[in-house]
Amino acid sequence: MKNKRFSNLDRTKTIEKLSDSAYDLVVIGGGITGGGIALDAASRGLKVALLEKNDFASGTSSKSTKLIHGGLRYLKQFDFWLVKEVGSERAIVHKLAPHLVLPEKMLLPLIENGSYGKWLTSIGLKVYDILAQVSGDDKRQMLEKKEAMKLEPLLPKKILKGAGYYAEYRTDDARLTIENIKTSLQYGAEALNYAEVSDFIYSDSKIAGVKVKDNISGKEFKIESKYVISAAGPWVDELRSTNNSKKGKRLHLTKGVHLVFPHAKLPVKQSVYFDIPDGRMMFAIPRGKVTYVGTTDTNFNLDKDHVTTDLADAIYLLSAVNNMFPSIELEMDDIVSSWAGLRPLIHEEGKSASELSRKDEIFTSDTGLISIAGGKLTGYRKMAERVVNRIVKKMEEEHNATIKDCFTDKIPLMGNDGFKKFKHVKKYIAEVHEKIKSDGFTEYNAWFLVTNYGKQTESILEIYKALKDEDAIVRLAKAELRFGIDYEMVQNPMDFFIRRTGRLYFDIDSVRSLMEPILDEFRTVYKVDDAQILTWKEVLENELEEHSNFSLERV
Repeated sequence: MKNKRFSNLDRTKTIEKLSDSAYDLVVIGGGITGGGIALDAASRGLKVALLEKNDFASGTSSKSTKLIHGGLRYLKQFDFWLVKEVGSERAIVHKLAPHLVLPEKMLLPLIENGSYGKWLTSIGLKVYDILAQVSGDDKRQMLEKKEAMKLEPLLPKKILKGAGYYAEYRTDDARLTIENIKTSLQYGAEALNYAEVSDFIYSDSKIAGVKVKDNISGKEFKIESKYVISAAGPWVDELRSTNNSKKGKRLHLTKGVHLVFPHAKLPVKQSVYFDIPDGRMMFAIPRGKVTYVGTTDTNFNLDKDHVTTDLADAIYLLSAVNNMFPSIELEMDDIVSSWAGLRPLIHEEGKSASELSRKDEIFTSDTGLISIAGGKLTGYRKMAERVVNRIVKKMEEEHNATIKDCFTDKIPLMGNDGFKKFKHVKKYIAEVHEKIKSDGFTEYNAWFLVTNYGKQTESILEIYKALKDEDAIVRLAKAELRFGIDYEMVQNPMDFFIRRTGRLYFDIDSVRSLMEPILDEFRTVYKVDDAQILTWKEVLENELEEHSNFSLERV
């Protein structure tokens, strides 16, 4: 698939088009759920507009544990339906984007007095395999203590009794979101970031469109639409309030935090899903140069637009890791980065944060606003299918439309141009490394490009060849940025460093070293003045500090 131009350099034209057209569906929220809905609806032939008040994936969809996983822990809550659905979805999403959804073996250590006993784990993983339709080498194995220690020498030898070993998939949630949105453009969808829905338009007391504030220029405009779906995540209840329809069930927000360490400081050989003393479970996941750990699950009722990792979160996670890997002795100074995000769960009286169901729910107001909330990253495609089915039913009843069934399970995402299996991705990584190694690039650089962009790496390398910078690393980063500006709606340096490339989380030093040249490139492309560059620089420096410094002085 050839990339369609998708750029904020064309913002005025895009807004004119949105204002002048009438749509079948407006989707509010540019996270993974909204992106999935836009692709599902547009591919079925609906005329779709997607709006996001900040950057795409800037809320929950860039702050998850970044796993496309089958929800093993939901077996403990006897939530078999959820395990079956997300288990089946893992394989589908991997097939749609094998460069972005990578196979990841998971080790589940069995320890004395732990959450999972040997017999229950064996049965549980067997049930998991059946529900998730796992086949071949991905089927679970039960390991003796000696085998587990061989796979992961960092495990606590004294209390280890063995381990379960099973398959999961790792992803980059923000990249998965942007590729869903970009794929929806291939089917005629329109999408705009930094476009905030401020109110609804009504006709005969039914929603007939939205009022939008352009958060770049401050100007307001309207979009006419037959139907509106709110997939605004943690902000769903605010929009229901604007629509005077916040009745019955409501959201319950919980905060999840992850810490990032240099891989050398926490050198796990593969992902580990382990017990912590308070009875919860936690992940340690190696990724490129780093290992990240998480997550917490605490109630949240502060500013939803500013969710941060605090000292208590950091201490909690640090203690949990040191408890499971006693030879490591990680300290606060070892944390190189972090992220904190919100889970928009459905409130249930008397249940703690960890006990709340991760199922999604759909609410429909008297005026016709459809809201979807809850759910898991892994289940985004099925969530989209369910909510679009509601719209399709309404269109068939109210407009005599004939609309095809969902087929997003067969639509490869942008970047997947001919990858059938992960081995093809690995082969392509080797090919890219061959192309760039003469300029001093390592296999890591090739892996980074392919697992972020897939075959779109070719476009980035073409831009790279045309640029003139002496420093190859700077030139390649500028090529990524040019690609992001032209085809991924990058509006500012935070979009680039945080959500399009994940550098703030997984290669934070590169943000420091690339900040000046990237800001210079923004100055050139967007023709902004010194004051804007200085503002962006201050925001970036604040992001670096907030994500990586947990010293008592800062607190």
